[in-house]
Amino acid sequence: MNTEYESDFYAWARENAALLRSGQLSRVDLDHIAEELEDLGKSERRALGSHLRVLQTHLLKWRYQPSHRGISWRLSIRNARLDIAAITKDSPSLKPQIPALLADEYPGARSLALDETGLPAAAMPTGCPFDVAQVLDADYWPE
Repeated sequence: MNTEYESDFYAWARENAALLRSGQLSRVDLDHIAEELEDLGKSERRALGSHLRVLQTHLLKWRYQPSHRGISWRLSIRNARLDIAAITKDSPSLKPQIPALLADEYPGARSLALDETGLPAAAMPTGCPFDVAQVLDADYWPE
């Protein structure tokens, strides 16, 4: 059996896993396995960035629209922090990338927060007003 990578990914993955486990390294599709491993790493980094964007969006709404604070925003903030903690626990090498990801994701978070709140652009800073410690601190709630 030699399943094509492009025609049936699931079968290809199972077959290559079995080949690796049985020590049949000469039959393993090394190029595609290396590509998939790189893609897995990129996917984890994108997921971390996405959670940081969601977290910043809700922290901004929490700070700049206090009259609308509610359980939904609180849960979104808590869930994002839990997801970030889970990702960095499983992939600790991503933790040092948080400051850069925070900065990269802030413009999108700000845009989302402005859209959701209807506030004017001048109401929120163009640079992230939260430092990494605040963003990740389960007890931090911007006032």
